[in-house]
Amino acid sequence: MSKSRLNISLDKDLVDFAKVFAAENRLTVAEMMTQYLLALKRRVEGQDMEKILAHPAFQEAMEEVQAKLIKGSAIWHSYDEVFRD
Repeated sequence: MSKSRLNISLDKDLVDFAKVFAAENRLTVAEMMTQYLLALKRRVEGQDMEKILAHPAFQEAMEEVQAKLIKGSAIWHSYDEVFRD
């Protein structure tokens, strides 16, 4: 999918929060906004993700990943390592 640029103006406090939050979660602000807007779009279009998000296994997996990211113990792999044939 092709990308387009979107410029927005926000309060400085919110911009600072977004940058810190993104950095702490190893995201870019653009990735964070993309995920938020996709979730909003799904909700508006009736593609509710509550069933997936509420599933105990999904919740456990998310908590495990968050803990590894916070501790810095996550093992990072290149794209080729993950998707090689």
